[in-house]
Amino acid sequence: MGGGQQELQRRWQYLAEAQRLSHSGIFAWHVGSNTLEWSDETYRILGFTRDTHPSVDLVFDRVHPDDRERFLDLRDRAARDGMDLDFEHQLLMPDGDIRYLHVVAHAGSHGPGIREYIGIVSDITDRKRAEDERQALASALQQSNARLEEAQRLAHIGHYEWNLIENRVTYSDELCRIYAIPPQKGPFDAALIFERIHPDDRERVATEAEETVRNGTHAKAEHRIVLPDGEVRYIVGLGTVKRDASGRAYEMFGTGQDITERKLAEHSLRRSQFYLSEGERLAHMGSWASSELGIRWSDELDIYWSDEVYKIFGFDSTKGAPNLQLFFAAIHPQDRDRLAEAMKQLHEQHCGCDITSRIIRPDGEIRYVRCVGIPVVEDGVFKGYHGTTIDVTEHELLTLELRREQAYLAEAQRLAHAGSWASNLVTRQVFHSSEENNRLYGFDVSQDTNPFDLHYRAILAEDEPALRAKLENAIRAGEDFDLEYRIRRADGAIRFLRGIGHHNPGQDLGEYFGITIDITDRKLVEQEREALSKALQQSNAYLTEAQSLTHVGSWACNLVTKQIFHSSEENARMYGFDPSQGSIPFESFYGTILPEDEQAVRAKLEGAINSGEDYDVEFRIRRTDGAIRCLRGIGHHSPSQEAGEYFGITMDITDQKRAEEERERLRQLEAEVAHTNRVNMMGELAAALAHEIKQPIAASITSANALLRWLAHEPPDLDRARAAAARIEQDANRAADVISSLQSFYRTGIPTKRQSVDLKEIIGEMTILLRAEAERYAIATHQEIDVCLPRLFASRVQLQQILMNLMLNAIEAMKDTGGEMTIKAKIDSNGLVVTSVSDTGVGLPAEDIERIFDPFHTTKPQGTGMGLTITRSIVESYGGRVWANPNQGPGATFHFTLPGETEAQI
Repeated sequence: MGGGQQELQRRWQYLAEAQRLSHSGIFAWHVGSNTLEWSDETYRILGFTRDTHPSVDLVFDRVHPDDRERFLDLRDRAARDGMDLDFEHQLLMPDGDIRYLHVVAHAGSHGPGIREYIGIVSDITDRKRAEDERQALASALQQSNARLEEAQRLAHIGHYEWNLIENRVTYSDELCRIYAIPPQKGPFDAALIFERIHPDDRERVATEAEETVRNGTHAKAEHRIVLPDGEVRYIVGLGTVKRDASGRAYEMFGTGQDITERKLAEHSLRRSQFYLSEGERLAHMGSWASSELGIRWSDELDIYWSDEVYKIFGFDSTKGAPNLQLFFAAIHPQDRDRLAEAMKQLHEQHCGCDITSRIIRPDGEIRYVRCVGIPVVEDGVFKGYHGTTIDVTEHELLTLELRREQAYLAEAQRLAHAGSWASNLVTRQVFHSSEENNRLYGFDVSQDTNPFDLHYRAILAEDEPALRAKLENAIRAGEDFDLEYRIRRADGAIRFLRGIGHHNPGQDLGEYFGITIDITDRKLVEQEREALSKALQQSNAYLTEAQSLTHVGSWACNLVTKQIFHSSEENARMYGFDPSQGSIPFESFYGTILPEDEQAVRAKLEGAINSGEDYDVEFRIRRTDGAIRCLRGIGHHSPSQEAGEYFGITMDITDQKRAEEERERLRQLEAEVAHTNRVNMMGELAAALAHEIKQPIAASITSANALLRWLAHEPPDLDRARAAAARIEQDANRAADVISSLQSFYRTGIPTKRQSVDLKEIIGEMTILLRAEAERYAIATHQEIDVCLPRLFASRVQLQQILMNLMLNAIEAMKDTGGEMTIKAKIDSNGLVVTSVSDTGVGLPAEDIERIFDPFHTTKPQGTGMGLTITRSIVESYGGRVWANPNQGPGATFHFTLPGETEAQI
């Protein structure tokens, strides 16, 4: 009996320890007497001292008010029906603490008609609180964490005893249920449990158990088990090793808890986090939070970044969120101040923000990032910020593209003086009126309640009836209209406009959209052409008609990427393409350029792109119909645009080129006549020129003889010899100058090469060249040249010919009487250089003053009548004019004007 009593004592100790570890107490309820028997653990759980006499009413007094009705109902049903009990309820302890209990009891009988219950009451307060915490966490993680909340709501725990010597275990009913083995009343072979362990975990679990037994440490092992139906469950086991007096381990006591739901919840959470991360990645959107921004300023601000934010900025997430210095270093320099000001407002005002800025990633790529921040307030207390960071690069680039297209459209409207509009002509409601459309009318419509009436009242009264009739007909028929009319702008100016309206059958009655074009310049040109046509008779009618239309196309393009942003329909038609066929690629336009012109065009474009400058280039194309056309392309590049981005116009200059070729043939004919005239002049001046050349040659011979004499002296007179040599050089140069002037004047060809020349120098040359001819007829030559006379941008030979014609005419007028020839050059009030040649000869007959510049008109017996005609042609080619008038005394004066060097180049 002693041994049996000891064994029973030992088992009660185990049971008490198991109850303590599992927070479960044993009770017995005698229904008839309504009395209770409690274990020590039950007293502790219910909060009563051991000397308290337990009863159902005593327990009922501590049942939470929310559970009392249900508690009474269960008590009455149990007393009446004898059903088993398994329920949970709350206790309200005297100190206000609330405990959660789980009661499990089995109904039995103690003799006939005597019913009693034996059960376990478990303190599940910690589990309940853990479940509450899990539920709160699940709510914070929203629906994606709902399964984790449900899995954490229940925790299943059982206890065991493991006889290490016999390798047999005793499992509680709960632990048997967890391992899916029938409840065992006594110990059984531990191998049965070991077989339940997942094959991948067996070796690790065995090793950890051996380590615990060997070192005496508390065991804690987490592993998987495989149930007979194949289900895998997760178990966490705790254990304590007991040793005998010799130190030998003989028993391990502990608990096993089924944490499958928690594990599944953890897997679900990780999956949800993956889905969230993947969603952020696909949306290019990350989240951030700061618990210090707005509370205390620091270089760190306790910033949290999600993985996607790191990816957006190109930072390494393993290094943690960057401090403010590194963060601002990643912001584009042009956006830093704006972002810093926004963060300052967040910190000081606790307001929200929505700001887009550019960042420069470590690889140099520029991205557009939108940052949205929302203040976090809990119970009226500011706690910090949370928000999102979104990569909006594609959206921003698309927006910039749209703005650029709108700018191109507005610029094209401005260049073409064409405005767009949309209106209902019946209700007079204006839906849209572009800025250019408003500028055409000259009104500020921003403050006007009805811009339609403002525009309509500007129409001239004499044009309004016809305009109204056409509009009414178009509205009635539901057709488009195209009409021209005049308006009086706010500044009083009269302008010609052309209105084109389109009506879509699906629109309301009178609803049109269209364009208004300022055709004033075209109208004025047409009027001028009409007047000129009458003056020039029918022969010039075709020219007037040809000049009435100007084909100009607008475009915008990146010449580097070959991307076309805009190409007007007229631009396509000039190249021979049909604009209705949709967008035309860059290569199609460029491919029409003739091969012989393409290399020069490419060099011109590349030079402009490299320097970021505008360009103006002419080239030929072969249209799709085979026609060769000459085009002129003008491109403008704004420094704010990307490299190679240009917008401009293309003009068809085929007719202009043909006219230039015709003028070139005329210039060649004129040059030949001029050359013939110069040859004739040279014949007349041959004797004078021979004298002019002979004189310095004779002087050189005399100086050479003197040089020989001075060298023949004993000793040689070197100073006088040098002086004689210098005179020889001077006379030789004078003869060379005469010959050079004669050669340049006499040279054949078209003297069109223009360069910077000194008019005073040319006047001096021609004076020397004609000095002998003038002295031959007793004519004195004078010069009055302005000391501030500017240089001219002109052909030296053409200026020589002008002066020779006028000076020879002056000499011819005085050859029988002698006299004075005066050459003057000065600047007039308009900045033009005025040159005049005056003589004191026979003068000009009054009837010849208007005719002297006509071809083949001459007052000289041997004259050709072309000298003054050529003079006028040359002067007018420079934009100047030539005229003659009689002097107050004897003789006449011929004048001509030329622009200075700067004006001529412009």
